[in-house]
Amino acid sequence: MPILTAARFKFMRIGKNHLIGPLYLYLSSREKMAATRLQQLQLQPCPKLVNPCFLSPVTTSTPTTTRLPHLLTIPPRSRSTFTSLCSSSNQIHESPSGGSIVSELLDYLNESWTHFHATAEAKRQLLDAGFHLLNENEEWDLKPGGRYFFTRNMSSLVAFAIGEKYDIGNGFHVIAAHTDSPCLKLKPKSASLKSGYLMVNVQTYGSGLWHTWFDRDLSVAGRAILRTSDSSFVHKLVKVKRPLLRIPTLAIHLDRTVNKDGFKPNLETHLVPLLSTRSEEILSESKETSVSSSKARHHSKLLEVLSEEMNCVVDDIMSIELNICDTQPSCLGGVNNEFIFSGRLDNLASSFCALRALIDSCQSSEDLSSEDAIRMVALFDNEEVGSNSIQGAGAPTMFQAMRRISSCLARQYVGEGAIERAIRRSFLVSADMAHGVHPNFTDKHEEYHRPQMQKGLVIKHNANQRYATSGITSFLFKEVAKIHDLPTQEFVVRNDMGCGSTIGPILATGVGIRTVDCGISQLSMHSVREICGKEDVDIAYKHFKAFYQTFSSIDRKLSVD
Repeated sequence: MPILTAARFKFMRIGKNHLIGPLYLYLSSREKMAATRLQQLQLQPCPKLVNPCFLSPVTTSTPTTTRLPHLLTIPPRSRSTFTSLCSSSNQIHESPSGGSIVSELLDYLNESWTHFHATAEAKRQLLDAGFHLLNENEEWDLKPGGRYFFTRNMSSLVAFAIGEKYDIGNGFHVIAAHTDSPCLKLKPKSASLKSGYLMVNVQTYGSGLWHTWFDRDLSVAGRAILRTSDSSFVHKLVKVKRPLLRIPTLAIHLDRTVNKDGFKPNLETHLVPLLSTRSEEILSESKETSVSSSKARHHSKLLEVLSEEMNCVVDDIMSIELNICDTQPSCLGGVNNEFIFSGRLDNLASSFCALRALIDSCQSSEDLSSEDAIRMVALFDNEEVGSNSIQGAGAPTMFQAMRRISSCLARQYVGEGAIERAIRRSFLVSADMAHGVHPNFTDKHEEYHRPQMQKGLVIKHNANQRYATSGITSFLFKEVAKIHDLPTQEFVVRNDMGCGSTIGPILATGVGIRTVDCGISQLSMHSVREICGKEDVDIAYKHFKAFYQTFSSIDRKLSVD
């Protein structure tokens, strides 16, 4: 075994037991073997390894073997024996009653590669918490004190808990977010051949920073419709965790002015992922395949990978709806692990904080014993493209749910305008990520409204109603924070810049509900890899939970009309 110098080994370590991943790459192969062996010897009998997240994807359901290239394979151990910066960590995991939810957020992000998976994981957590699954196609039987939810298209979700003292005409206290993020999606006919390569044709979804998708280890995830043995059909989610695709950049030797003129790829011709080199076998197969078959629409090798993941034969794959996904796991970063590095923070971070706040605010019957309102979470799809879909905030999903709930709980005549009165007493928190001030581009923010990380939720204002916040709704939401000693910040866009928008104005207009727009401060919004503050996640969770628990009492103290 080669001798590894003490000085060099020191820079590879965090604390006394943890091997730091990125520095590991800079060692020679012999030093890597020595480091790994030394680590294994010193970690016995109670190992605590940092999972090298840059080497293999993290799965949260079952422990997996950590793979180190050209090294010994570390056998799988119980998940509780690992301290990982990429998933649940003993260092940050605390009880749900009042601790951090950051480790659970990392698990949620790593599970939720697509809006379908995000909704499915939310569904699983609600069922585990004792919520009852409803079907929009069936009659509902609801009771005060009950907890319920339904999904639509497996990409949007509405969950609610009914207060024990709820009376018809009382309000709904809602936190709304969205499950989708900018990404690349496979075209209906994705198979193409270029210069001896198998390529996968994609279309852009939303307003992504598409240059960040180049030179990333990419794969596919989404859903498929499968044919069963009795000729019926089933809906199944799929996720290929290993890297399958790559969008390579052009070498600087062939584009000498790129650093001066900027990288300006053509989204139709340059943003096409590479799948494989073309073989003669694939070429002959493509000539024999009929134009109408699924094999003609998509590369057979890709379909074979999908069939292996879903444990079916290729011919039973009737339809696929797939996103291109970055395989790098979500993890903590920064010298003090104060940041979260991840894709899809916009807006899965808000979705998860809202979901956990609802679940934890009504864990026991006592939590709803004095509540006279209905606590609700609404997670919508297609926000990144305008919300105009059956599963988006532009559809009457939330209003229809409110009306059905009111009708179901009205056991007898309760007077005129019950649902209208309920909506006027309701309040919506529209939670979508916010633009933190960028240290290298501070001039992009208005001088006195520069949200920072780790400083609390950002309340968004816009005089032209790009955000739905008003003086009244901002005051009420800040009162919740004030009572619980939670920080808040405020944001307005510069007058010489355009302002983005979100689901808040859409729902405020469509339903007629009082609304405040807010979000967690972040950088690199719409990049394939984003960043937010760890403390802000916990502050958002506490603020949302406090909203559910105390808003009724605060709202009674203010009368406007």
